[in-house]
Amino acid sequence: MTRALITHIGGPTALIEVGGWRILTDPTFDPPGQRYFFGWGTTSRKLLGPSTSPEALGTIDAVLVSHHHHGDNLDPSAQALLPQWGTTFTTTKAAAKLGGTSIGLAAWDTATLEAPGKPTITITATPCRHGPVGSGPITGPVVGFALTWEGQTNGALWVTGDTVLYPALRDVPSRLSLGTLLLHLGSVRFRYLSGWLRYTMDAREGAELIDLVAPAHVVPVHYEGWSHFQQGRGPAEPVLATSRYADRITWLDPGETTALEV
Repeated sequence: MTRALITHIGGPTALIEVGGWRILTDPTFDPPGQRYFFGWGTTSRKLLGPSTSPEALGTIDAVLVSHHHHGDNLDPSAQALLPQWGTTFTTTKAAAKLGGTSIGLAAWDTATLEAPGKPTITITATPCRHGPVGSGPITGPVVGFALTWEGQTNGALWVTGDTVLYPALRDVPSRLSLGTLLLHLGSVRFRYLSGWLRYTMDAREGAELIDLVAPAHVVPVHYEGWSHFQQGRGPAEPVLATSRYADRITWLDPGETTALEV
């Protein structure tokens, strides 16, 4: 059995440490107060800064970027640092734009992280739909990431990415053995432009996905720190608590770390 450390840095950004690897997810390190433009008149203001600085992180071996075109998943501060953070795994469109050591993946593509003295990690891109039916041309491509390595007991560590709950996402547990779930929530909406249409899961959908996966561990992320998040931990927590696997959910304040047997 392997032990993984997960540190919630803030928003969607988490540091995963396992088997000597240090992997960063959706890095966002801009200070608060900045406004981001997401296209089609949608904007968001950053309300909270990261719990730590990039300099304090130390060595980063790889970065998982679910998509590059939204500042709450990859902001300018983080993008400038990608060349010194090892390999970036992201969408094919993002890899073409970011260049360098970026590797582009479409849903169900795989890639590997390999280094002497460390377990080889297989990265499988998982499907995402970052909004309602038909929103793909507007919101652009997004992927999640399932990480597997030799010695896992509970199944893959799955970073869902920004997505709503839809048939292709429901199909992931039938195709992969999943053990730890880094669950993107937030119920993203733009009230004056998209009304009640959502662009990420709310807690109700999150609870449904947890029940489908039956994971050993769940760590929610991507629910605070920007003005377009419509459902923070306060309202989300009691809804997730209705899941059959609520006792497996670990909420982390920004800066907190949990050790999980994976």
